[in-house]
Amino acid sequence: MRIIIIGAVAAGTSAAAKARRNDEDAEIIIYDMDGFISYSGCGMPYYIGGEVEDAEKLTPRDPAFFKSKYNVDVFVRHEVLSIDVENKTLEIQNLLTGQTFVEQYDKLVIATGASSFLPPISGADEEFVFTLRNIGDMNKIKRCINECNPKSAVIIGTGFIGLEVCENLKGLGIDVTLVEHLSHVTPGLDSDMAVYVEEHLEKNGIHVFTSATATKIEKNRVILADLREIQADMVIISAGVRPNTELAVKAGVELGMTKAIKVNEKMMTNIEEIYACGDCIEHYHIVTGKPVYRPLGSTANKTGRIAGDVITGGDLRFRGILGTGIFQIFGMTVAQTGLSEREAIREGFDVEVCHNIKPNKPDYMGGNEMVMKGIADRESGRLLGTQIVGYEGVDKRIDVFVTAITYQGKAEDLFHLDLAYAPPFSTTKDPVMYTGMILDNAINQGRKLITADRLSEKLKSEEKIQIVDARVEAQYDKDHVETAVNMPHSKFREQLQDLDPRVMTVTYCNKGVTGNAAQNILLNHGFKEVYNLSGGHKNYRKTKKSL
Repeated sequence: MRIIIIGAVAAGTSAAAKARRNDEDAEIIIYDMDGFISYSGCGMPYYIGGEVEDAEKLTPRDPAFFKSKYNVDVFVRHEVLSIDVENKTLEIQNLLTGQTFVEQYDKLVIATGASSFLPPISGADEEFVFTLRNIGDMNKIKRCINECNPKSAVIIGTGFIGLEVCENLKGLGIDVTLVEHLSHVTPGLDSDMAVYVEEHLEKNGIHVFTSATATKIEKNRVILADLREIQADMVIISAGVRPNTELAVKAGVELGMTKAIKVNEKMMTNIEEIYACGDCIEHYHIVTGKPVYRPLGSTANKTGRIAGDVITGGDLRFRGILGTGIFQIFGMTVAQTGLSEREAIREGFDVEVCHNIKPNKPDYMGGNEMVMKGIADRESGRLLGTQIVGYEGVDKRIDVFVTAITYQGKAEDLFHLDLAYAPPFSTTKDPVMYTGMILDNAINQGRKLITADRLSEKLKSEEKIQIVDARVEAQYDKDHVETAVNMPHSKFREQLQDLDPRVMTVTYCNKGVTGNAAQNILLNHGFKEVYNLSGGHKNYRKTKKSL
């Protein structure tokens, strides 16, 4: 059997390795247009910033490695021009010599990846404008920094790569400005969580322009749609990627709803003996079951392994994704998985949302606060998604949520998880457990929550509402929610007569715990409609900045 794989980065090489493990006799050939293969694309920003000093550490494997270890023939600088489905042949061009030739295949794997998306910006082809998708792009940016000594840079887009490049350029002493056309940075997050990231960026000297569209790039400046100008000795466009599907489409391979290659759970396309994997394919979401396009290195490796297994007689099947992502920016860790609140609402879920602010471990062990946003379905209690912003321990917690959501866990299940505890690692009740408790109390125990944005809407509507600040007087005097009255928790029961049990009531404290205690008192005294402010005053003030 002759297996030909088009593409030699994450998915293609994973497919080849798995195919060889299953079948020692198969002939396995990989063709790739680039000169670098199986590289760590996620490490490129750190080479640009100097944290990774040797570029070869990002490209540890070459064709000789694959020949020696897997008996796989890898041909770089070779472009597959066309696929003849009827005769099962490929037309291939050697990009170094210009020679074209034809190869026969029994099984074909398309792993052509994705390319950087370039918005319609005049001047995007200038020599000081870059994208960052492969090693060649990385080397161009590094060369520009070394030879041109730029003093300022504009990054268009605030996804993972854009933010990681931002930090690394800042570390080199370059003045960095971020331009994002959405109303907030980090498009994968909801705005009430993105505001934490944006504030952190600004504290670290990054200029942030949101709801801003770059329309023109000229020497030393970027011009926005509202005619504002930003100094820019170099520009990096990080506005997402698009799947490379041209070759597949010409061969009759079907695309899905997201315009990526449509495959089944075995990575099979609509054409017999043609498979696809990696950043060029469409996935499906575990929560909704619907098609999504979320190109991530982890998923590319996974789908490549499945393709390699299936073409050599295995029965691995793809089980979907949650779109889990994580990145670090100036020491802050940001992670998300599953549906965001806006996605869940768009999908028709009646969502319950909580904001939980807790340290990753006790204060006496040097704990740092993290903010967790939990999203669940009110009807079933099923967990739908989570977003976390913090420092140490964010990665550990997001993976717990990934597991729970993958296996259709409910909010109430989180409290019962037997998580590892010792003071150097966690609090006795882990922040994950608290998130489950808060959501479960809201869904099943009548302890309703109100988010900062919903409270703001209520205040603007002039609907009759009474807001109770359960903090001490000094905290109230320093700052409080508009129209709130101060009833410190220690005196709460004595002042109940000052409230009308027939009116919608919102309680709050600094982060939510004492607000919940006040809520319980009111409910136990016959108040009918009582809400605790999700995340308390602390989250309210942060979120107000994003409204």
